[in-house]
Amino acid sequence: MNPEFSRPLAVARIGPPGRRERFAASAAECAALAERFGIPAIDKLEAELSLAPAKGGAVAAEGWLRAEVVQSCVVTLDPVPESLDIPLRLRFIPEGDEPSDDPDTPDEIEIEAGMIDLGEAVAEQLSLALNPYPRAPGAQLPPELEPSPEPEPEPAKIHPFAALKAPREKP
Repeated sequence: MNPEFSRPLAVARIGPPGRRERFAASAAECAALAERFGIPAIDKLEAELSLAPAKGGAVAAEGWLRAEVVQSCVVTLDPVPESLDIPLRLRFIPEGDEPSDDPDTPDEIEIEAGMIDLGEAVAEQLSLALNPYPRAPGAQLPPELEPSPEPEPEPAKIHPFAALKAPREKP
């Protein structure tokens, strides 16, 4: 499967001083990504990344993505436009390396055959940043569909012999 928004770059082209890449999605790419993400529209998607070689053959990437998206309200299905301005921190790791489990490390993406796809990496970050429950201003569920408040938990009952379990003090 070819990604809708592909910007391949050979790792060898990054070089020791690093490299800066700025790119934007075309109208056709935005439409294809919107279809992939199941949203009405992506009106704009652009990104800038500073790439630098990192330890162990990895590539560190920092930058931003900016997007104008339209999602459907979860209550009314009305269009909900949103502007996104997201800082990016990514790490491209050599093939076969295990990604880190540490949630504080940048997202890790495997380098494939000496190539990284910056467009696909940005598209993935955009999909993660989309509001999972977009709501139009003033949209409310009908009262009969509003979730009922959680009942208060009953206080724990003290067992009548609990005092006997407690350690005794020695005289």
